[in-house]
Amino acid sequence: MGTFQDEQTKLPKWPRLTKFTLSACAASVAELVTFPLDLTKTRLQMQGEAAARRSGVGSRAQPTYRGMVRTAIGIAREEGPLKLWQGVTPAIYRHVVYSGGRMLAYEQLRESVLGRNADGSFPLWKAVVGGMVAGAVGQFLASPTDLVKVQMQMEGRRALEGKEPRVRGVSHAFIKIFSEGGIRGLWAGWVPNVQRAALVNLGDLTTYDTVKHFLLRNTPVEDNSICHSLASICSGLVAATMGTPADVVKTRIMNQPRDLHGRGLLYKSSIDCLIQSVKGEGFWSLYKGFLPTWMRMAPWSMTFWLTFEQIRKAMGVSSF
Repeated sequence: MGTFQDEQTKLPKWPRLTKFTLSACAASVAELVTFPLDLTKTRLQMQGEAAARRSGVGSRAQPTYRGMVRTAIGIAREEGPLKLWQGVTPAIYRHVVYSGGRMLAYEQLRESVLGRNADGSFPLWKAVVGGMVAGAVGQFLASPTDLVKVQMQMEGRRALEGKEPRVRGVSHAFIKIFSEGGIRGLWAGWVPNVQRAALVNLGDLTTYDTVKHFLLRNTPVEDNSICHSLASICSGLVAATMGTPADVVKTRIMNQPRDLHGRGLLYKSSIDCLIQSVKGEGFWSLYKGFLPTWMRMAPWSMTFWLTFEQIRKAMGVSSF
């Protein structure tokens, strides 16, 4: 394993665009592999939404699923197997912006802004700050693509409820959202989105970076796939635990119907959504979809980090 100084000498040879591109490629692979789990998570989070029931929005009979596996089977049987990938295109667009941005931002914060210790270690508090800031910045930039993804994921359920489709595709979704709400409409739900991303990256980036370098400094484990796998398993679990409540709020805010001015009909804000969800469905409603979230984040995190590290190695870029 090369020293920290050896790795530092490699960095100036590679422009930021290279690292952005490698991050985006690794994230796209992970997204394609695990997207059906994200779809089932979204459906489970929207199921039994108390505010919608009280307002009469979506009050027609809906298919009720219990658990991730039954949800996935139900979607495949009632809507078709390919519907498990409905919304994957904007999801990939999102990760090109989001993962590329967050990874580049974190490395810049770690190497140039916050700085490592003299021995090459990166203190935990700096990793926490770097992870949260990088996640917030990346998600803010990618929020419009996340909005389109959520709405496309819910189209299958709307069809079963006998409703007209809201969007016919990615480009139509962007145009429709912009025409109804303008630029601000494209960033609907960005506050809970950014909050979630900050928490998820606190779990993902911070945990992966900290665990990986802890293993390298304190155990015989070398900088290889075993080390990357152990660190990614830890990061996926922490990210799911910290990010699921904000993810539930984000999904409901983004999916709610809106008036002609782009204002939500069910929730006034992310705090209002949080309060209504807890009052109407109990605290644990904030963890609806936790299992598929974790079962998605675990393989997503492992696929992403293993792919990312291997691509960096193949391209001659220093290990993350």
